[in-house]
Amino acid sequence: MEIASEIFRMLSDPTRIRIILALRMGELSVNHIADIVDKSPAAVSQHLAKMRLGKLVEARRHGTTMFYTLADEHATHLVTEAVFQAEHALDDAPRHHAIEHAAE
Repeated sequence: MEIASEIFRMLSDPTRIRIILALRMGELSVNHIADIVDKSPAAVSQHLAKMRLGKLVEARRHGTTMFYTLADEHATHLVTEAVFQAEHALDDAPRHHAIEHAAE
């Protein structure tokens, strides 16, 4: 339970949530991630270092550029469900339900 709790603490930062969502697209460089989440590359690198220690992301170096990917699909599922829960807190008819009903 302690490790599971640590995962939630790791994901409790809005920038880290944005990073997870950005990495759903696949492997990205630190600079590309920084552009997507609208943070400095240095700040993103610090978040990615912590996320790497938490085994949420994996890194690959190509020359002087670091590229990151999600370690597995579980972080994406956790973040997606958290976003859906947040939508319920804001709206009685959350957007993800409208999308689900439109697909039926």
